[in-house]
Amino acid sequence: MTTEPLAPRTRRTRARAAFAGLAAAAVAVTSLVLAPPSHAAPGTSCTGSTVHGSAVQDGSTWRAYRGSTQVWSGSDMLTAINTAIGALDAGRTSKQRVVVNGSGTMSANARITLPSYTTLESCGTIHVSGSGSGNVAGVYARGATDVEVARLALTGTPVYGIFLRNVDNVRLRDIDMRLSGGGIGIRVDNHGDTSRYVRNITINNAYVSGAGSHAVETYGVDGLTVGTITARNVGESGLLLNATINATISLVDAQNAGSGTGYAAFRIANRAGRIGSSYPTNIEVGTVKASGGGRGVFCVSESGGLRINKVELYRTGNNPVLIENCTNVSLATSGGTIQGGDVRLAARSDMSATRDITLRNLKLTDGARIVEKPCVSNLVISNVSGTVVRC
Repeated sequence: MTTEPLAPRTRRTRARAAFAGLAAAAVAVTSLVLAPPSHAAPGTSCTGSTVHGSAVQDGSTWRAYRGSTQVWSGSDMLTAINTAIGALDAGRTSKQRVVVNGSGTMSANARITLPSYTTLESCGTIHVSGSGSGNVAGVYARGATDVEVARLALTGTPVYGIFLRNVDNVRLRDIDMRLSGGGIGIRVDNHGDTSRYVRNITINNAYVSGAGSHAVETYGVDGLTVGTITARNVGESGLLLNATINATISLVDAQNAGSGTGYAAFRIANRAGRIGSSYPTNIEVGTVKASGGGRGVFCVSESGGLRINKVELYRTGNNPVLIENCTNVSLATSGGTIQGGDVRLAARSDMSATRDITLRNLKLTDGARIVEKPCVSNLVISNVSGTVVRC
């Protein structure tokens, strides 16, 4: 019996079936290869920047990465962040960025430490719990250069939200601290080596509420550039400059800063603005806007070299402006309103007398007045509507 060859249609049908089987197997293999990993991938920037290291939250686990390589995993956010920072290139001479993807809690008695040429970008919220003492902070750097905090949202009770000591070339870009006590929001100082200034500090935007002390404080800084400081219900000053020179500030916006204290929305002290033995204008402020609190503007302790273009001060205590033992201060060169209280020009006998003061373009309302006591050498008052009491 002769077997007839398969018809072409039958051969094609079987070939198609075989191909379909192979394709199904290939899809199955491919799906195995492309299945998502069982844990989080390396971090991604929330500002669209290049990432060199990351700390990534994966459920209850934190993972630290150097590039795409995992270098640590565990339950502690702080260890993950500091491990990712420590895994960056040693001896680098340009900034590398560590991103934090996730939110977590750290102790107030600990700190995230930034070495030179490091950028930190936190895309979640870091909560600081408990109490601490000494040089502990949400973010800390000492003796470092070229450090940046690109983004930080902080809550809780830190001793310092950000504490930078003897650092140069620092930028704080987008800082949001909604605190419930603790100490200072941001402090930058030279107290590790007071023989030299800290240099080139930039704060683009900082919002601080609920701090037990100042929202932002500097001490021993040469070269400060500030965009906006927003202070809400802080225990002391909104922005305090101590022994700081060559500063440019666009806006200080404070509500209830230093209520019941002698602090102010904006204060300069401890020879801020003094360069050598003179006071050239070197601290320039666009606007100080304040309501409630201890004072609006306070210059004290042989400070000066200050020009504030505009003030909007509403019910900021008995002395919305106090200028005491200061030299070369110009207030409201572009105009301003002060509601309630005395603008005091004063001096203590144990320091250099107040001199070279200019007050102009001011509208005094609700009983506000200017009071000069003792007499001020080279005092200029012009275009002021309201009561002026001379010595």
